[in-house]
Amino acid sequence: MSPSPPLHPTVAAVTQRIVQRSAPTRSVYLAQLAAMAARPAGAQRMGCANVAHAFAAMDAPDKRRASGLDAIGVVVEGQGARAPHIGIVNAYNDMLSAHAPLQHYPDLIKDEARRHRASAQVAGGVPAMCDGVTQGNPGMELSLFSRDAIAMSTAIALSHDVFDSALMLGVCDKIVPGLLIGALHFGHLPTVFVPAGPMTSGLSNKEKAQVRERAAQGLVGRAELLAAESAAYHGEGTCTFYGTANSNQMLLEAMGLHVPGTAFVNPGEALREDLTREAVRTVLGAGVAPIGELVDERCIVNAMVALLATGGSTNHLIHWVAVARAAGIVIDWDDFSALSDVVPLLARVYPNGSADVNQFQAAGGPGFVIRELLDAGLMHPDARTVRPDGLRAFTRIPQRAAAGQGLAWVEAGAGGDHSVVRPAAQAFSSSGGLKLLSGNLGRSVIKVSAVPVERHVVEAPCRVFDSQDALQAAFKAGELDRDVVCVVRWQGPRANGMPELHKLTPPLAVLQGRGFQVALVTDGRMSGASGNVPAAIHVSPEAAMGGPLARVRDGDVVRVDALAGTLQALVPQAEWDTRTPAQLPAALQAANGIGMGRELFAGMRRNTLSAEEGACSWL
Repeated sequence: MSPSPPLHPTVAAVTQRIVQRSAPTRSVYLAQLAAMAARPAGAQRMGCANVAHAFAAMDAPDKRRASGLDAIGVVVEGQGARAPHIGIVNAYNDMLSAHAPLQHYPDLIKDEARRHRASAQVAGGVPAMCDGVTQGNPGMELSLFSRDAIAMSTAIALSHDVFDSALMLGVCDKIVPGLLIGALHFGHLPTVFVPAGPMTSGLSNKEKAQVRERAAQGLVGRAELLAAESAAYHGEGTCTFYGTANSNQMLLEAMGLHVPGTAFVNPGEALREDLTREAVRTVLGAGVAPIGELVDERCIVNAMVALLATGGSTNHLIHWVAVARAAGIVIDWDDFSALSDVVPLLARVYPNGSADVNQFQAAGGPGFVIRELLDAGLMHPDARTVRPDGLRAFTRIPQRAAAGQGLAWVEAGAGGDHSVVRPAAQAFSSSGGLKLLSGNLGRSVIKVSAVPVERHVVEAPCRVFDSQDALQAAFKAGELDRDVVCVVRWQGPRANGMPELHKLTPPLAVLQGRGFQVALVTDGRMSGASGNVPAAIHVSPEAAMGGPLARVRDGDVVRVDALAGTLQALVPQAEWDTRTPAQLPAALQAANGIGMGRELFAGMRRNTLSAEEGACSWL
């Protein structure tokens, strides 16, 4: 194997400024880890009554392994020695297709642990909601803050404090960031993430999108639309587009927190069980470092680079800021922007291409992408991972060994389909798929990997909406059949929990398809599958925090310029400065946070930081 090339100077510079910026908080975090790690191991730090409660429901052999004592108090396993005990945090429910397979994972994990003189318990479950179910409905306003609820639930599970290591079982949008934030608050534990993989391919994402656009125009009815959606989302596993859930998996591979190559193996395959068992062997491995040590500045930068190189979900410009903060690391959108300028786009997976994640995996998947980035000097090769051979282990693809005995990893090779993945030297684009915009409307991000180049600049009179329902009503009334920038405000985390506005994609795509210049500007989120309509999203500060979207008026000419990186209302400065900001309409203010359990999240909305600060409710 040839030595890794020198690190790209921009990657090195961004990493160094993150290290310097984070020094005060990272040092405090590492000191806390060291204090936790210095305590006696596992149950040995607990009182006898505490230990008895913790292991009361376990069978006798597991109980002896976990505690070092037999059922009547006789020391076993030598002189009070005890075997490692694994805490399982499980996001299982069968509302989420991606999480349904996790139902039986704890039994596999416990069986594999016993084979290695260890034990395991389900420490706790965490809530896991499906944005696909709640999209466009009141429940969606719980979605962003469910991440922090998951993090807190993870902390509650691990607070039993009898564990030597942990396995995190989860896949989808807010669940992986929440599990990761929670795990990093127990950063003294070696921790491995265990996914379930994508569903097999059904109706293509392109065909599904076409039916949605026809439905938005009233050309097909509910029966045809439901049939198409059901053909696309048809079985166990993650949705097959490259949205937030599958971006999660790519980032965990780049961070070295999975068993290598485990992200995109379909549920039900024999290899899937092998990889789950391998996760147990990995977390029990000699020398595996605590997760709080692994997730350092290099690890975070590697995740950012992987996101940009694959045109991943815009949601991660919020989530990974929060993940980094959980490890005492401070990143911002300037860091993403600087990296995006030098990181090439290596993958085209829907919505920034026609392939789905199964085709991405078949073409080489994460292993191919990580290898290309390492060989181009765009990732830190010395970042530590859960495997002793480091990040290079994640450039290889797992397969069952001969005769089905164990696992073997093979090199990713040259890539199977260059319409899906390409070498760094032949990239789809010389820069990443995400851009930072700034101007008198605030700071925003835009996903350009799926947007045609000729639409990277849109300048048109705006129409201001106070809700996504109002935009949809205007579309149906034919009021938007023109060049228009649609401004949708009061959608940030402080206003209403920052729901995704994915249901706006079909009507805006229809307008764009009619030949109009169209863009969206909002302090809300779009789905991780945001499509080919230019969308300046996550505008910060949000309108509810006094942000400039509150100054915009119908008819203002707004320029969204992804080439220059600007977001401007073309209003004379003197007029702009004297405008009185609009206030959240009384009817919306009265309705926000009422019903569907939203009252319980009032404290999170009130205390949340901005989107650029990770929308954290716990800092």
